[in-house]
Amino acid sequence: MTYRLLIGQRSYSSWSLRGWLPFALHDIPVEVEDALIYDPGFVAHVARFGGNRTVPVARTPDGGILSDSLSIGWHLAETFPDRGLLPERGVDRASAQSLIAEMHSGFSALRGACPMNLRTAWEGVVPSDDVRKDLDRIDALWSAALARSGGPFLFGAPGLTDAFYAPVAIRIAGYGLAMSDVSQTYVRTILSLPQICEWRDAGLARDAEIAVYDMGLPRRPFPKPDPDDG
Repeated sequence: MTYRLLIGQRSYSSWSLRGWLPFALHDIPVEVEDALIYDPGFVAHVARFGGNRTVPVARTPDGGILSDSLSIGWHLAETFPDRGLLPERGVDRASAQSLIAEMHSGFSALRGACPMNLRTAWEGVVPSDDVRKDLDRIDALWSAALARSGGPFLFGAPGLTDAFYAPVAIRIAGYGLAMSDVSQTYVRTILSLPQICEWRDAGLARDAEIAVYDMGLPRRPFPKPDPDDG
């Protein structure tokens, strides 16, 4: 029972990471195929796979198409209820689903101003008021969830909610964005996940640098995870 997953460049495609992490975190077999965002043949490649202009796209073992990271996550949580993608308890499960939905539809200021980039980090980033509002909301969501669960992940063990917020943690680290100590500890926990390290290493090995992601700011090395975190 193996899925197929079409993704974009690992260094840059935050939604591809959200589509892949639930498989990786929960040992669900998947064969990964790469498509090149910004390549002239990208849209045709996605269409041949069964999607419509965007990645990730997943094909289920019986031939079904999941054309969005949210549909991939919901499908896997329903198909593998014993893997812990979502909390079992009703209140925690509802909270997790709400956090995932808010990430999927919100925080456009942060996503637009600070695109994910696992190849480098940046100096001198000054977030706008709208970005700061997004960060404050994320800080509040993370702090409340971690207070309830006791950590180290949003609902105790790594799950679908953490997969959706992992690219946010990468942005906070890469752009040096101020957050509470609780949230910064969570960022380090995410960066220390072996699956995140695997994803980043594969991107560094496979991906060419894409000029559109250049922020025009001084660069610094992307923060390495602390082996004592996570």
